[in-house]
Amino acid sequence: MDTRNFSLLTDLYELTMMQGYFKEKDANETVVFDVFYRSNPDGNAFSICAGLEQVIDYVRNLHFSQEDVDYLRSVGLFEEDFLQYLLNFRFSGDIYAIPEGTVIFPREPLVKVIAPIMEAQLVETAILNIINHQSLIATKTSRIVYAARGDGVMEFGLRRAQGPDAGVYGARAAMIAGCIGTSNVLTGKLFHVPVKGTHAHSWIMSFPDELTAFRAYARIYPSACILLVDTYDTLASGVPNAIRVFKEMREAGIPLTFYGIRLDSGDLAYLSKQARIMLDEAGFPDAVISASNDLDEYLIDSLKMQGAAITSWGVGTNLITSKDCPSFGGVYKLAAIRDKKTGRFIPKIKLSENTEKVTNPGNKTVYRIYSRRTGKIIADLICLTEEQFDESDPLLLFDPIETWKKTHLAPGAYTMRELLVPIFRNGVCVYQSPGVMEIRDYCRKEQETLWEESRRLVNPHEIHVDLSNELWHVKKRLLDSYHYND
Repeated sequence: MDTRNFSLLTDLYELTMMQGYFKEKDANETVVFDVFYRSNPDGNAFSICAGLEQVIDYVRNLHFSQEDVDYLRSVGLFEEDFLQYLLNFRFSGDIYAIPEGTVIFPREPLVKVIAPIMEAQLVETAILNIINHQSLIATKTSRIVYAARGDGVMEFGLRRAQGPDAGVYGARAAMIAGCIGTSNVLTGKLFHVPVKGTHAHSWIMSFPDELTAFRAYARIYPSACILLVDTYDTLASGVPNAIRVFKEMREAGIPLTFYGIRLDSGDLAYLSKQARIMLDEAGFPDAVISASNDLDEYLIDSLKMQGAAITSWGVGTNLITSKDCPSFGGVYKLAAIRDKKTGRFIPKIKLSENTEKVTNPGNKTVYRIYSRRTGKIIADLICLTEEQFDESDPLLLFDPIETWKKTHLAPGAYTMRELLVPIFRNGVCVYQSPGVMEIRDYCRKEQETLWEESRRLVNPHEIHVDLSNELWHVKKRLLDSYHYND
């Protein structure tokens, strides 16, 4: 992304609003916008945030070329003084974000933009596009990896992704959430992650017979010899021929360092168990049995419960497209405007007849609260930035809707961590994105802070996201102020 100018990767109304601010308001009026989402995809109890590195690339390179401005002039909506302003446009504000790979929950700010209103408005669409996509794929992947129960999961989805960018950055998100490798070579190059793959049925079919094809592949790739055994007949031909090749390799003194078979069709539970028996009886108990074929978390979980002898999973379409839940639902809402006289932020709220669409006002941050004894997440707390907490004090948590639901945490029984960290200050990036494999390790540790009840695939236990007492009162006061009498 750092080689492409995405300044026009935006909805038209962002630009028309910008011109409106330019004409009708103080263009330097500072505002706060929050990025958040309202519900977890797939009925999950949590999500995984991803895409921050690409947001950074986008903001760093945000500028309008002469060609961009000429195109906007041709649209017929923009006046010349505004177009000239765009030629010198640069982002000058602050951005805070939750680091990639972090476990996240609905309604809490994932990204916070504090900037002059024109700048803050412009970046909305691209930030949502990037964060929504990668967070969706990372969350889907976390479910698939969890279902595999420690087995390796490989991302194989490029050919089914919705275009090159979705394939590349979807594979990046999948790696963050726990995949051990991807078939996508460009993702491997760009983000320094392992690339993995075997061969297709066409390899087998291009040779006179299956055994010849296996022998040729083994000669070329003796240290990565995974043979696809279902081209003709898995148990009568494919597995026996693979065993024959493995015996020949052993007799030739070729070390069997990483070898095995791949199943891509049929009853994977039955075939894998039969293949395991055949491989073991032939003296190859450490041969890998990998599987592909339209896998998702539910099928993998079912196969594990059936005792399938599969220890490596290649997942494509259902992962890279998040097929059963194709959108993440992140939104970008105004939360506060800075008072020019006092410098303080004036909270703003969006009302709705739908309770879940009422926003949380003010300049906010998020604290994660852990049990000191177990290290597991108790809840997240959204509060105003000026609030301070002391772990040696008792802490009261309450549901912001059903306020009678309360939890009292004793002094010293909990720890707190602020999740939002500075990314840009005054338009300058102050954050160094870790490598994808480093984020992957962090993401694994993040998921370990969840209770098992919150990780199950069906009907998981919900983690509570609460408002601080002060923020709750600010919100209530704003809600009450909009109750008009006839």
